[in-house]
Amino acid sequence: MNYHIVTFGCQMNVADSEWIARSLQDMGGVETNVREADVILVNTCSVREKPEHKLRTALGRIAQETGGRKNVLVVVTGCVAQQLKETIFSYSPQVRLVAGTDTVAAIPANIAWLLEHPERHMCTAGFEKDMAERPAPRTGHTGPTALVNIMQGCDNFCTYCIVPFTRGRQKSRASKAILDECKALLDQGVREITLLGQNVNAYGKDKTGDGTSFAELLHMVAELDPDLRLRYVTPHPKDMGPEDVAAFADIPNLCPRLHLPMQAGADRVLKRMNRRYDSAGYLALVESLKRARPDIALSTDIIVGFPGETEEEFLATMDMVKRCNFMSSFSFCYSDRPGTRASTFLDKIPQDIQLDRLQRLQALQEDLSQAWLNNRQGCETTVLVEDTSPRQNEAEEGTSWQGRDPYGALVHVALKDPNPVGKYVRVRVTHAFKHSLQGMPV
Repeated sequence: MNYHIVTFGCQMNVADSEWIARSLQDMGGVETNVREADVILVNTCSVREKPEHKLRTALGRIAQETGGRKNVLVVVTGCVAQQLKETIFSYSPQVRLVAGTDTVAAIPANIAWLLEHPERHMCTAGFEKDMAERPAPRTGHTGPTALVNIMQGCDNFCTYCIVPFTRGRQKSRASKAILDECKALLDQGVREITLLGQNVNAYGKDKTGDGTSFAELLHMVAELDPDLRLRYVTPHPKDMGPEDVAAFADIPNLCPRLHLPMQAGADRVLKRMNRRYDSAGYLALVESLKRARPDIALSTDIIVGFPGETEEEFLATMDMVKRCNFMSSFSFCYSDRPGTRASTFLDKIPQDIQLDRLQRLQALQEDLSQAWLNNRQGCETTVLVEDTSPRQNEAEEGTSWQGRDPYGALVHVALKDPNPVGKYVRVRVTHAFKHSLQGMPV
């Protein structure tokens, strides 16, 4: 069996795809290109606009590259699969498995069954009460960094967000299962673990929790290996308790980088979004994080042109971005997601105004990001080498490699070591590019 996987969206989708790939390799599968694949899996995202169009486009490309061969088994999973279910079968005759977000664990077995029954189709898109544990693949993880899901779903129901409808209600994994997975990854050479969840710092606050809080879990994972780098995404500001903030001061190997979605800077907009905090509360949280870890680097998510947003309210968001001094941000124009409360709001913002605001916000963020990178010049940092760098320089001695420092910045560095992947390298930053840094070994 030859397989190919296409992944859209968040890091949780990336983690799901990686687990599926390793499981298919256990079954004798070999990763290949689309043209030569017998099984093609499309892992979808429905957070941004036009997800159905993106799926149709992907399926059209698959049909074109495979010549529409009937013996090609196409699997659609992820949030769009959960949202559209059996409807997806009408998009392409090659689609024979639609797997929702709670049934990922069954995908390898269902692929095996469908390969033996080429005339059959299958849709598994129900929600489960618990977060099912997946069997650990015999095929090991490759690479020095890894993603570990600790919870799934969300109970917040922000008015613009489709996640509660596509990922279901919040469910937490048992802490022992998480620790066992992290231990196995460490044994396979992983040096950095990122804990994942749609509302990651609400871990354990649901009925499926085992009594372990998120802060306690952070300490438990960090203590597995003092040389392990630990990160997490994505927290909700309203769930960042004092113990979560204190973790940045108390856990030496918790990286000083946090992605903290703000979404908007005006209180009326935040209330209509159902974010359950105001601008003053968000700023107070940022200040407490900086007191706990003065060098912490913050990034965020921002929606511009939310229904009813005035120019004054947009300028309040711009002001918040300046005051928080984000190192980076993901920003996009509001778009309706089916089934959400905001999709029923009548005071939509015209697209030309949305785009104008987005351009102004992104121009501001580019200035802040470049200033943050420029300020790193002359500093020393530690880089976890991940791969060869596309920035090869014949004038430098050795091959150029790239990796990330504790703040999440991408750093390029020339090294004489022929195989530095997975090693920590002490580096002095010598130059700031637009989106990365250049360094030299110390």
